[in-house]
Amino acid sequence: MQDLLIVSLIGYLFGNIQAAYILTKYIKKVDIRSYGHGNAGASNVAESFGMKFGLLVAIIDILKAVLSILLIKQLYAITMETNPTLLYLNGFGVILGHVFPFYMNFKGGKGTASLIGVLLGLDVYLGLAGIFVIVSATILTDRVALGTFCLTLFWAILTIYFRLGWIPILVSLLMFILSFKLHLPNYRRIMNNTEGRLSTVLKKKVK
Repeated sequence: MQDLLIVSLIGYLFGNIQAAYILTKYIKKVDIRSYGHGNAGASNVAESFGMKFGLLVAIIDILKAVLSILLIKQLYAITMETNPTLLYLNGFGVILGHVFPFYMNFKGGKGTASLIGVLLGLDVYLGLAGIFVIVSATILTDRVALGTFCLTLFWAILTIYFRLGWIPILVSLLMFILSFKLHLPNYRRIMNNTEGRLSTVLKKKVK
């Protein structure tokens, strides 16, 4: 039980490296949560300040998740084959830290880029497959939120298919539910045809 709490806490602290909030605060002198749709994530940064700035934030969010899981692999000398439970809990901790950072009144981002980092940290091939899924779905639908939906569903299905244990399955399902809940406003805007499109963001210049 102690190890479960330790890896989760380490993940949460890594997740609190909130690139969207920190970079916009010290470079742009603003709180990113007062722009766009109000979340501190790479997609909102891209929509508000341009694709290059958003990409920088996404890379940091991906790396913090990768580094957190690699740290756990080294500390406990484990792999996905030997102990997926600790790795999944650490990854979920990263997502929770990103979405609910303690120093931001628990109002952060939605965790999509960090989830990609989690998959890459768990297994490089799993991460690359996840990137293919989200990129393909996003391009086909022209909606980032739908790409994220496909990514979280993909992770849950694979976790169940490979029978990695009840805790990893629970974690992947909770991640799917959390992401779905966080993106509900996006889904509503998609239905009302008021949600921003990927093609529009790509054309946007850095302000």
